[in-house]
Amino acid sequence: MKPKVHELRKKTNRKSVSKTFKITLFSFLALFIFSCDSDDGDLNQETAVFAVAKIKSLTDIRNDVSVSAPQNTDSDGKIYVSQKYLFYIAKEEGVHVFNNQNPASPQNVAFINIEGVHDIAVKGDYLYADNYVDMLVFDISNPLNIQLVQTLPNVVTFYPAYPDNAEFYDYESVPGPNEIITGYALETRARPEGPEVIMYEDAFDGFLATNSGSVGTGGSYARFQIGNNALYTVDSYQLNVFNIGEPAAISFDKSVYMMSWFGGGQLETLFKQGDYLFVGATNGMHVVDATDEFNPYFLSGFSHATACDPVVVNGNTAYITVRGGTTCGATEDQVNVINISDITSPSLVSTYLLDQPYGLGIKENTLYVCTGSGGLKVFNAANGSALELKNTYTDNVTDVIPMNDKLIAVGSNKIIQYSYGDNFTLTPISTVTF
Repeated sequence: MKPKVHELRKKTNRKSVSKTFKITLFSFLALFIFSCDSDDGDLNQETAVFAVAKIKSLTDIRNDVSVSAPQNTDSDGKIYVSQKYLFYIAKEEGVHVFNNQNPASPQNVAFINIEGVHDIAVKGDYLYADNYVDMLVFDISNPLNIQLVQTLPNVVTFYPAYPDNAEFYDYESVPGPNEIITGYALETRARPEGPEVIMYEDAFDGFLATNSGSVGTGGSYARFQIGNNALYTVDSYQLNVFNIGEPAAISFDKSVYMMSWFGGGQLETLFKQGDYLFVGATNGMHVVDATDEFNPYFLSGFSHATACDPVVVNGNTAYITVRGGTTCGATEDQVNVINISDITSPSLVSTYLLDQPYGLGIKENTLYVCTGSGGLKVFNAANGSALELKNTYTDNVTDVIPMNDKLIAVGSNKIIQYSYGDNFTLTPISTVTF
């Protein structure tokens, strides 16, 4: 059954703005710069929340890339595993490198300072990382002496997350040449009145409308995947392809604008099995044929209500966590089991209702689902039509990577490693906290 196509609709409710969108500022917006017309003595002036762009020079961002001794972090992150090394990707902060040869005592050996990092991939001795709009290549053959070997500028599309509770946008905050918006600060200011409100609303609506070595393993929230000599990355509306045939001198190959394939869903995660890429998007799971590694194309998909949803695949079955609420959508929280034995026509096998599911992982017939403060759930997935909850562990984690010999989980500023036991049990091996 073909997935239902959802058209993009312009939202007029400013508080439900999507967290990601492309920012294009037109010169006429300068007409709507905020001014306060009330008397200084008017203590009853109503206020409103304004989003103020954080602007930084690309030169400064690039000059700040460095490698240092281990560092602490206060940033949520992702995990990535390659050979005997474990990487903690602290969002928009940097990459923490651990020697994990002894999982009972992982050693924090280095920190790669990358202010704009959101994901990484590793092949052989080279690590690939985004830095806002750039792609970086590091030689990690000696983790005690990591070297930046290439910066590929302006090849990544970066969408800063827009604050949901902002009522107005400060149009004085305009990036100049060689500058980008890296995020937003919130400021409380006097609320516009009368005709000024209409001008702001018109301006805001216009703003929205314009808008061969060993390969490592990422979690279900990964946005980077490697296939042979191709590195794939996703941003909100496109799949990017890089040629990494020369690992220290990579090149950008192409972008495939997936919005036209999928009817407008924003892309969130990327999982690879064999020659296929499985894209988790806000409107469903989408299958991309990457048999020709540099010419991937949309093959099929499974749609659902708007929600946040990573996807993992094992054999002929895909598993999707669908989380509603907040900015993710209004659908019920659930785990969907999808039959992909006919890769051209994925079909729903079953739905399991589960509060606040985040990342997930599958190993043989065992499914691991992270539910944040609800703990780590372990399911018997031998029968996809009837997932059976076997154990719950109270650890507050948001994603997992099931390895052959251990399960690695990540939470806020922590990494937990478990050994597998009988009857779907897990035993903690070690916990790293920052």
